[in-house]
Amino acid sequence: MSDPHPAQSASTARIKNSASRPATVDNRNLFQRLIEFISPGVDSRDELIEALADAEQRELIAPESRMMLEGVIRMADMTAGDVMVAAPHMDHLDIDAPYEELLHLVIGTAHSRFPVYEGKRDNIIGILMAKDLLKLQRSPDLNLRTLLRPAVFVPESKGLNELLRDFRSNRNHLAIVIDEFGNTAGLITIEDVLEEIVGEIEDEFDEKDGESGVYTLADGSHRVAGDAEIGAVNQSLGSQLPRDSFDTIGGLIAHELGRVPRRGEAVAMGGLLFSVMLTRGGAVRWFKVTRAPEPATETDGA
Repeated sequence: MSDPHPAQSASTARIKNSASRPATVDNRNLFQRLIEFISPGVDSRDELIEALADAEQRELIAPESRMMLEGVIRMADMTAGDVMVAAPHMDHLDIDAPYEELLHLVIGTAHSRFPVYEGKRDNIIGILMAKDLLKLQRSPDLNLRTLLRPAVFVPESKGLNELLRDFRSNRNHLAIVIDEFGNTAGLITIEDVLEEIVGEIEDEFDEKDGESGVYTLADGSHRVAGDAEIGAVNQSLGSQLPRDSFDTIGGLIAHELGRVPRRGEAVAMGGLLFSVMLTRGGAVRWFKVTRAPEPATETDGA
């Protein structure tokens, strides 16, 4: 006798077979699913970045989110060598330097961590936390070597993704970058890596709301922000720098030099010496400003 409802039986069989099969697991991560939702079918990284820009225009994602996602995408191809502070521009501490000299450099640069070398600047023997230097003031007989923390060395070719993972897992914030011959090529911090994703990270020295961006240091010199207004610098330092063509001190110095100065370079102008302390994103963030030395005068020969 034939089945009175063959179609229904076949449908029921399909449901049973479907129920007996395990559910398919979606192994895509959240970022992949987001991109496919925004613009499915992109075939290149450039198209992916364009898709993010289009998503921002359509108000699917916020501008800050687009910038961070682009940072993640671009960072995938970057290495420690691309972001590091090159060795000639590193701020070192000499293990044999007197305490006053060490303190002067720490105050002048305002870093929280310093590579310490012995003999040659290329011979890094450890990392000193700036706060640990206070222990020497309380106990002058304390050996500086006992305060050093182990230095972490990474090759120039180390990817930023992997480096960020190491920073997080090792709870370390600074690494010494070495070249293929084992020589010191530079240094890189966790802040350098994160800024490739989230953009510039402001710290307590960057906060200038309602302030001029000019700060007096303990040695009588000044720390001046690159975007400080020239008028504010003139007022604070008693200088007469020209204000006709530029608004900020960074723009004026770059014009005088013909390019954006690099870290460690110094430019004399208006009786002042502007030494570059920190650069970020192709611009000077901080200058250290001192009085320019008086030019030597010729004396009459005997």
